[in-house]
Amino acid sequence: MKKGIHPENYRLVVFKDVSNDYSFLSRSTADTKDTIVWEDGNEYPLVKLEISNMSHPYYTGKMKLVDTAGRVDKFRTRYKKKAAK
Repeated sequence: MKKGIHPENYRLVVFKDVSNDYSFLSRSTADTKDTIVWEDGNEYPLVKLEISNMSHPYYTGKMKLVDTAGRVDKFRTRYKKKAAK
């Protein structure tokens, strides 16, 4: 492997799936300003995820709609009137 191409600033980071509040602790170089107190009482940087293995349809076997921007709700309200006609 080439020397000097891998980051040196690995640290423990908490990743949190915001769709189902699942969190896990791992090493990462991801930059974040948020922090959280973990189960061991220490404070770690927090990276928020929209999807993880606990909410991804491939791993769960269930289709689950993840909508963070409200696009699906806007679509349904827009075309609700047309479907009623």
